[in-house]
Amino acid sequence: MFRTRIAKQIVAEFLPPAPKRASKKDKLIILCDGMPSMPRKQSLSAFLAGKGYWVIYPRYRGAWESDGQFLARSPHLDILDVIDAIPNGLTDLAFGKKFKLAPERIYIIGGSFGAPSAILCSLDPRVTRVIANCPVVDWSILQSSESAETSNPNYIAYIRGAFGNGYRLTERNWNKLRTGTFYNPIRHVHEVDPAKIMMFHAQDDPYVPWRTVARFARLSGARLHLLKRGGHISTDGTIQKYWPKVSRFFEIGP
Repeated sequence: MFRTRIAKQIVAEFLPPAPKRASKKDKLIILCDGMPSMPRKQSLSAFLAGKGYWVIYPRYRGAWESDGQFLARSPHLDILDVIDAIPNGLTDLAFGKKFKLAPERIYIIGGSFGAPSAILCSLDPRVTRVIANCPVVDWSILQSSESAETSNPNYIAYIRGAFGNGYRLTERNWNKLRTGTFYNPIRHVHEVDPAKIMMFHAQDDPYVPWRTVARFARLSGARLHLLKRGGHISTDGTIQKYWPKVSRFFEIGP
């Protein structure tokens, strides 16, 4: 994969579509990582590029290779910064090769912590469709759930111990999520266009209560594929397993 830097701070990997699958009209997929997680969606990127899509896989500000402080601003704004940069093209940092793309359709795929980025970015008219896999849709409920990993009062200490400087995260920034107004899809449930959102979730997810996702789907009208089993299902597995369904969703409509 190629590497680039966007808005001076955001490091992103990217792939052009496979030559045999490239079309005259560019289509772009942006991948939004969960948190905490290792940056390992390269195989999913290759799968999607093989289907004829440009793929950009950014690191949020304050996470991994990117500069800045994590959660100093809503992570979905980093994704919108990626979209803002597209007209200027992408430059590979290793050899300076320049790539031009002019996507007529932009899709966003986000899982778990990254799913709010996908949902919130769907409010932008430039975004065509989004996939939200095992999405966190209401931080205020998740933070108070005893079964939620993030309800651990020592969560920041865990992040620092387990991931070191992979996340430059302060208590103050983490506590923004507890307000229910920051990076929280449920706050915008009546603003989203349900036709742009498809969600996948399993009823036995041990981290994100399925009823919060079902409620978001009911209030917003977004389509939800609710699975009986699967746990906290991986985004890679969901996209590849349900690719026929996902691709049809991407390609319908304007």
